[in-house]
Amino acid sequence: MATEAGGPGPGPGLGSALSRGSGLLQGADLNTGSGLSRGADQISGSGLNRGSNPSQGSVLNPISGQGLGLSLEGGAVVRPLSLAQRLHLDLPLLFALLLAAAYGLLVLYSAIDQDPEQLEAQLVRLGLAFTVMVVVAQVPPALWRRLAVPLYLAGVLTLVAVLLVGEIGKGAQRWLDLGVLRFQPSELLKLGVPLLLAWFLALRPLPPGAWRTLGALVLTALPAVLIARQPDLGTALLVGSAGLAVLFLAGLSWRLIAFLGVTAAALAPLLWSQMLDYQKNRVLTLFDPERDPLGTGYHIIQSQIAIGSGGVYGKGWGQGTQSHLEFLPERSTDFIFAVLGEELGLFGVLALLGLYLFIVFRGLYLASQCQDSFGRLLAGGLTLVFFVYLFVNTGMVSGLLPVVGVPLPLVSYGGTSMVTLLAGFGLIMSMVTHPGATGRGGGGRILPRW
Repeated sequence: MATEAGGPGPGPGLGSALSRGSGLLQGADLNTGSGLSRGADQISGSGLNRGSNPSQGSVLNPISGQGLGLSLEGGAVVRPLSLAQRLHLDLPLLFALLLAAAYGLLVLYSAIDQDPEQLEAQLVRLGLAFTVMVVVAQVPPALWRRLAVPLYLAGVLTLVAVLLVGEIGKGAQRWLDLGVLRFQPSELLKLGVPLLLAWFLALRPLPPGAWRTLGALVLTALPAVLIARQPDLGTALLVGSAGLAVLFLAGLSWRLIAFLGVTAAALAPLLWSQMLDYQKNRVLTLFDPERDPLGTGYHIIQSQIAIGSGGVYGKGWGQGTQSHLEFLPERSTDFIFAVLGEELGLFGVLALLGLYLFIVFRGLYLASQCQDSFGRLLAGGLTLVFFVYLFVNTGMVSGLLPVVGVPLPLVSYGGTSMVTLLAGFGLIMSMVTHPGATGRGGGGRILPRW
């Protein structure tokens, strides 16, 4: 053959490599040798990792021969974990939350007449809330499963204690004073209800049957009714929405949803008879704010004036007349959305709503990446609760919903609801970032792709 006679052909290529032991099979043992060729590595003389097993080696840059920071485990490339991955944080969601909080501080600083002390207090609350979020994210989903029932029972028992010995403030009995600690137990149920329902519904295959659906409704209604008795209609609405959101995500049939809707409509007269006079007035004012323009209709009328006067571009930051001339009540808390509309206009409103929608879609995406029903139901339910927050607040300020005490998330002045809200996002991150939490890949830490 031409190859044997030294003519054209591979020459010292494949045949000689196999015969003389200078190639991949002989004389270049990857466990003990020099890499791809004996004595002279084609890159820098180090092969994959001189003197080491390739299953434990490092991967080199083919251009410079420098390490890429990758390791080989069982033949698979495993990248080193970033700080966010080690802390079980989802960076897109975290950045969106931080951006919304920063935007909220800008609006709040104008609403509080640029008071540095109040701004500093809000910064401290934000720092505490984000710290709680990070801490909650470290707890694995398996532990949250075990804590679902104890947290729910503790929340219900403290709600009963509030009705018996709770402190009364501004006509409502919502706080429990333990001497060294004063807290609002209803906030605990914003997390306890979706946590318990996700655990309860995930015990058996979904969608739930009629009896499990009834059980979930009872577990939701119990704390919601206790909170409404304080009275705190806004928080009762959020707690009830949290349970219904989890139940909806569990896969209820539209026939059952229609039945529940008809049942709720039939019970509306009974609910109306149990409402307090001021709550009835708020509902009636929704349909006709002018019926009491200086009383129950004052909030809605002034907030609509503020939003409408802002137009497309707004009056300018710090230039709002309705807020700074004190026509607008509760301008730093429940009605801060009206300040935003007046000073930054339609564009400012759309910017904040765009951030909110990104947070909602990201939360739902993370929920879809969870491997088990418990994680999907909990993460999805908490995301929908966040949506209810912003829907109720913006609808209330715009005159589309009755006035209830629901703050604008990450913007309104205050700390209790913010801590609870960000703890919920910590739960979402916990559900998706811990090992085995999602269905991607094999062993090791499983994380969502960013």
